[in-house]
Amino acid sequence: MNTDRFLIVNADDFGLSEGINRGVLECYSKGIVTSTSLMVRWPSARQAAIVAKTVPDLSIGLHFDAGEWYFNGDDWKPIYEVVDLGDVRETIDELHRQLAQFHDLIGRNPTHIDAHQHVHRSESLLEAFRRFGTDLKIPVRHAATGVRYIGSFYGQTENGESEPQFIGVNAMMQYLADLKPGVSEMCCHPGYPQALTTMYRQERVLEIETLCHPKVIAEIERQQIRLCSFADIDFASVTREMS
Repeated sequence: MNTDRFLIVNADDFGLSEGINRGVLECYSKGIVTSTSLMVRWPSARQAAIVAKTVPDLSIGLHFDAGEWYFNGDDWKPIYEVVDLGDVRETIDELHRQLAQFHDLIGRNPTHIDAHQHVHRSESLLEAFRRFGTDLKIPVRHAATGVRYIGSFYGQTENGESEPQFIGVNAMMQYLADLKPGVSEMCCHPGYPQALTTMYRQERVLEIETLCHPKVIAEIERQQIRLCSFADIDFASVTREMS
């Protein structure tokens, strides 16, 4: 049995703002980030694409953007909405549009697909996204059988209350200790919060500190965890091994 542990550290929200672009690239060059997901609709997406060409080893996927919602005390309210998620055909049409924008910016297919605030996880949408990823021969978060998803590195509750203890160095050490054999994806959201309207702001700076912390980098080396990106993995082979 293969006991090797492979870890993809994927930074979401690339392109959302210049501050996030800077944070993602800092965690790639100085820390453990190996991969990122691009939000193509935002003005800073073009800057992200230009800078990304200087770091060709950074795996870049599509971060599908259907909108963003915040918790106002008793219900979720939209900050903005791009598409009606209850309409599968309309949502997939928007996915095709954002893929076309990705091609315009990056010049190739994404290495993977995920979605802002994980909006694709409903049963009807997840299956549609799975088929979309299969057509492109790339993995979709929550639908790729060869990749375990780790979402615990996040500094807020579902209701938007801050929980910085889950994105500190001690928490990261535990996540690494618990890592199982095979391929895992750890999601993160590093960035500098200037000009951001999203509810996840100050936590992004703490994520940068943790993802670039010397203790974290040393622990990965000590445990012989192999950092990799989506572009490095033969997903057909991985899927066979884990089935």
